[in-house]
Amino acid sequence: MSYLGEWISIGVAFSWTATALLSEYGSKRMGNLVLNVLRMALSLLFSLPLLAVFGGGLLPQGMGAEACGWMLLSGLVGYVVGDYCLFQCYIVIGSRYGQLFMTLAPLAAAVMAWVALGQRLQPATVAAMLVTLAGIGISVLGRGRHHRVALSLPVRGVLFAVAAAVCQGVGLVLSKIGMDHYPPDTMPAWVVPFSANSLRQIAGLAGFVLLLLWRERSFMPLRHALSDRRDMTVATLTTIFGPFVGVGFSLMAVQYTAAGIASTLMAMTPVIIILPSWWLFRQPVTWRAVAGAVISVVGVSMFFLA
Repeated sequence: MSYLGEWISIGVAFSWTATALLSEYGSKRMGNLVLNVLRMALSLLFSLPLLAVFGGGLLPQGMGAEACGWMLLSGLVGYVVGDYCLFQCYIVIGSRYGQLFMTLAPLAAAVMAWVALGQRLQPATVAAMLVTLAGIGISVLGRGRHHRVALSLPVRGVLFAVAAAVCQGVGLVLSKIGMDHYPPDTMPAWVVPFSANSLRQIAGLAGFVLLLLWRERSFMPLRHALSDRRDMTVATLTTIFGPFVGVGFSLMAVQYTAAGIASTLMAMTPVIIILPSWWLFRQPVTWRAVAGAVISVVGVSMFFLA
């Protein structure tokens, strides 16, 4: 089907808008690590029946250790490190600004593809990076004392957001490398991203469980969340829109179109999220914030010309 990968990518942008808003609410309510443990466990639970019916099992026949290793590494980078930083930035600066910084993910993916896959960085790609950075700067920088430029957001939240964007971009490229090592014709092509994502979920679940034990010294916060109906509703919806539908279809989009194009369309979330964020969290909307979000997405869209 023509432009299938592009349409999937647009759907992923809306899915990530929903999961960003839910994640901000859930992280502030039950904590970053508890929400992520629930997300990983539920997403893996959702994936297993699909793989059992359509894929013949979690792993395709003849799958080697190399493919498994790449996917597990992608899960550690993209889920454990990336999502931990992302949810922390939601707590500190909110999902709207967090998603604005996520426009850096395609830039990180392009640099990672240049390093790992030998894809050249064209001048248009560098220009796209500069435009995207300019859009982010317009949104988060303001006039400081003595007419100097100052950061209008907490530095801690910005650092978490940048780290999350880099990890997502790197994790996407690692996933593509892993899927390229999948044995051919062992399962339907559309199932491969979900099989690959299930390995990432296993790595994510193990990593977040260890972090929770190290941080809390017990599973008591997790038990409390499991007994709370609202917490479980938020975790379930976050899982459906995030690591199950969102990430699964993002990997599918990479199969049907170029990684840069898929990342570009998925990066529309900072614009889509502005009105829902104002409505749900009453975050003020300024012309500077809107203009910066639009410019950053335009910068990412310049990857079409790269």
